[in-house]
Amino acid sequence: MSLRKIELLAPAKNREYGIAAINCGADAVYIGAGRFSARSAAGNATGDIARLADYAHRFNSRVYAAFNTILFDHELDEARKLIYELYSAGVDALIIQDMGILEMDLPPVPLHASTQAENSDPERIKFLDAAGFKRIVLAREMNIDLIREIRQRVSCELEFFIHGALCVSYSGNCYLSAASGGRSANRGECAQPCRKEWTLEDNSGRIISRGHLLSTKDLNHTLNIPGLIDAGIDSLKIEGRLKDIHYVKNITAHYRRVIDRAIEDRPGIGRSSSGTTFPGFTPDPERTFNRGYTQYFLHGRSAPVSSFRSPKFTGKETASVTAVEGNSFTIDSDEPLHNGDGLTFTDTAGVIRGIKVNRVEGNRIFPLDMNSIYAGALLYRNHDTAFEKELDASRNGRKIFVDIELVAEAESVNLLLTDEDGYRVSVDAPLSGEHPVSSTSPEEGIMRHLKKLGATIFMPRNILITGAQNVYIKPSILNDMRRRGTAILEQKRAAEYSYTRKEFEKTSHPYPVDELDFTCNVSNILARRFYERHGVKTIQPAFELNPSAINGPLMKTKLCLKYEAGICPVYHTNSAATGALFLTDGKNRYRLDFRCSDCVMLVYKADKKY
Repeated sequence: MSLRKIELLAPAKNREYGIAAINCGADAVYIGAGRFSARSAAGNATGDIARLADYAHRFNSRVYAAFNTILFDHELDEARKLIYELYSAGVDALIIQDMGILEMDLPPVPLHASTQAENSDPERIKFLDAAGFKRIVLAREMNIDLIREIRQRVSCELEFFIHGALCVSYSGNCYLSAASGGRSANRGECAQPCRKEWTLEDNSGRIISRGHLLSTKDLNHTLNIPGLIDAGIDSLKIEGRLKDIHYVKNITAHYRRVIDRAIEDRPGIGRSSSGTTFPGFTPDPERTFNRGYTQYFLHGRSAPVSSFRSPKFTGKETASVTAVEGNSFTIDSDEPLHNGDGLTFTDTAGVIRGIKVNRVEGNRIFPLDMNSIYAGALLYRNHDTAFEKELDASRNGRKIFVDIELVAEAESVNLLLTDEDGYRVSVDAPLSGEHPVSSTSPEEGIMRHLKKLGATIFMPRNILITGAQNVYIKPSILNDMRRRGTAILEQKRAAEYSYTRKEFEKTSHPYPVDELDFTCNVSNILARRFYERHGVKTIQPAFELNPSAINGPLMKTKLCLKYEAGICPVYHTNSAATGALFLTDGKNRYRLDFRCSDCVMLVYKADKKY
């Protein structure tokens, strides 16, 4: 029986970050194409993507190109050309949002339906499965029971986000950035208005609360990995194509360990790539960027998911201030601080402040600026210099195990290398007939030279030496054979990498409904043709084509401000009727509509007048 393979999918801002993720244990990485990626600031030249794929494929890891914006008519030819370039570069799949791509003459590259493609409804997901998608990226808002249900209804692979920043809106259905500043999330240009400060007020203008009211905590499904695997998720995805390389290394290595433990406990399940990771550091998700963590709605609505106080990384709790004296303070901490560390604390007025450590003398800290620090303050470290140095020093942390067999005869020697996946190469060298001068056992010396694989992607597992007692093999011969053998073996792994390639066949099965509103993001003639071919009669154009004509919701979100404030009529028994509620940033005003039957909050543009 073949193994069911589980994938750890990590973000790659660029080739360097992608290689770092693979070295820290990623089974696959996703990287933005030069254009048409949902993170326009993280686009990459096709040549760099090709070089990343070449490296990844040596470990049987995969590279997916994020091509997940909606397209306009004048961009269709360019998009098709770029798709062929990405196919030639060796990408393993395209992650797409725009259904117009399915109407193109495509190369035989698998397609993944991006979470931007509104993958929250089981009927739509079933439709996309039948349309030929190899994989569907499920909405982050899904609960575990719905995931199990979908697994039973579709045959395609299922992917789910397990860590990182959360879009407060259902992905693909947020138009707040486009409406307020002309930068469309569906075009990869989101300005993240959800992370700024907002004021919640009633219809008379009375202020109810202020803060980063639409800013969510970050996702962390560390404790849910076994359950997600059991529910049928095939690919476990880390968010973060705009995060720094420390985040990528730390979080990838963390989930590699978590997933490997889950796999060990489950017969019939295995990893989807090769090699063993030796990161050289102990991963800790608390020590790189996060806004506090949430499991979101995987097990229903059970705790607040907001990060109202700050959208920034305030850090891991590290110490408490015991005394303040002049230009320094003393701390009580089990963890040492270091020069250059960044610390945050909440001052006596409730404001989050930051300081930078300039000098450390035991438990006495000398910051660059005291910044109103006081005795009793709790300190959080948001810049950990020692940990970042560990991460920076982490290199070549992934190895393929190889068995080495050397057979020596009177006039020649043969070296056979067989790696953990069964790839095999053989190299030979002539012998001169000289005899050793050293009294050391021949096997010991040969073993020492054959083990020197540190600069390669290989690590020796078993070494067998035969016939070395009566011949002398110069170290230079051993080193040359080892170098030639490992180089040929690495080339062989890359050349014989098994791509998944399949011609895409157009379908005509009926779409679940025959009318589409603007939230289906139909922005070009090919997308319209796709839906019409599947029986849709009425199609409203995408928001981006005519924003002023749209009166619908600018955002649909599971973050409910009534729930976060403790006044939800469903979950809070003492909640009082509040009447209409509005969000304002001083320039724009938005009306909130609470759909309790669906447990969602809708955000509409509102008149500025009270």
